[in-house]
Amino acid sequence: MAVRTPRYGLSLPNRGILFGATSVDELLDVSERAETSRAFDSIWVGDSLFIKPRLESLMLLSAVAARTRRVRLGTCCLSTFTLRDPILLAAQWAALDQISHGRAVLGACIGGALPREKAEAEFAAFKVTLAERAPRLEEGVAILRRLWSEDQVTHQGRFWDFRDLTLEPKPAQKPCPPIWIATNPKPGLAPSHVADRAIRRVGLMGDGWMTDNTPVATFAERWGLIRQVARDAGRPTETMESALHLMVNINDDRDAALEESVKFLQTYYSPAMTRAYIADWLAYGSPAAVVDKIRAYVDAGCTTPILRFASWDQQGQLARALADVMPAALALEVGAHPS
Repeated sequence: MAVRTPRYGLSLPNRGILFGATSVDELLDVSERAETSRAFDSIWVGDSLFIKPRLESLMLLSAVAARTRRVRLGTCCLSTFTLRDPILLAAQWAALDQISHGRAVLGACIGGALPREKAEAEFAAFKVTLAERAPRLEEGVAILRRLWSEDQVTHQGRFWDFRDLTLEPKPAQKPCPPIWIATNPKPGLAPSHVADRAIRRVGLMGDGWMTDNTPVATFAERWGLIRQVARDAGRPTETMESALHLMVNINDDRDAALEESVKFLQTYYSPAMTRAYIADWLAYGSPAAVVDKIRAYVDAGCTTPILRFASWDQQGQLARALADVMPAALALEVGAHPS
C-alpha cells in the first residue's frame, strides 16, 4: 500500500463579513498567505443565500483565483446546488476552472439546512420543495458532467429538458472538474434508508466525499462503505478524496479556545448550536491538542482535512497554525486509504 500524505485545505469564513469577524480584503489576503506557505493545498468557501447569508461563493472563488496560482479552489459545500439551474452553473463553473487554470473542485450537497422553516421559505422562492433535493442533485450532477465533456447534449429528465446544447468554453480540466458530494446523515434524525442512500450516492456519483462533525469511527466506516460502493460499480477509487470540514482554535489556554469558538460558531451558524456539538466539531487548545484531533481523522482515512478558524483573529490563527500545527500535521500519513 502506497504512503499517502494528507492534503490540507483552508476554509474561508465568508459569512464572517456580516458580523465583523473578517473583511473581503482579509479573506483574499489570507488566501494568498495560505498559498505562499505551501502548507495548504486548497482554499474553500461556504455557500448559502438566505438561510445563512454570506459573500456569494462563486464570486469569491473567482476573486481568490485571481490572487492565487497553485491552490485548488472549492465550495464546502455548494448548498444552493439544488436551487441553481445546472446549465448556467455548468457555464459558471467552467469559467471558474478556466480562470484558475484547472483548479476548481465542486463540493455539492442537497442543501436545505436547519432551521427547516427558513429552508422551506428559501426553496419556495425558487419553486423547489425540500423533497426534491436529492433527485435534483443527482440529475444536476449528470447534466454538468455531460455539458463539460460532450457537444450537442440532449437531456430529458424529471426537472430539466433541453436539446442540442454545446457548452463553450469547456472547463480546463479534462474530462471534467471533480465533483465531491457532501453528506453527513445524523443518527436518529434521518431514516436509515435515507442515510444509506446518501452514503451510496457518494460512491456511485462522487469523485470525493465531504463531511463535518462526524465521529472518527463513523468517518472510517462511511469512507470504507463509499469506496466499496464505488468499486462494486466499477468506478476508480485511487483518486477519490475524503474531506473533513474541521473547526480549529489554537490557544494554549484550552478553556479560552473553547469559549471563543462557542461565541464565534453560535454567531456564524446559530445560537441554538450547543456547546457539546461545538466541542465535538472542534480541534482546540494547544498545538499538540489540535494535531491530535487532526491525526485521529487522518488515521481513519481522511485525505483532505479542511480547517476553518473559529476565531475573530483569522490572521493570528493562520500564523499560529503555520508555525506550530502544520509542520506536524504535514508529517502525518493517511490510514485506511485505497491502494
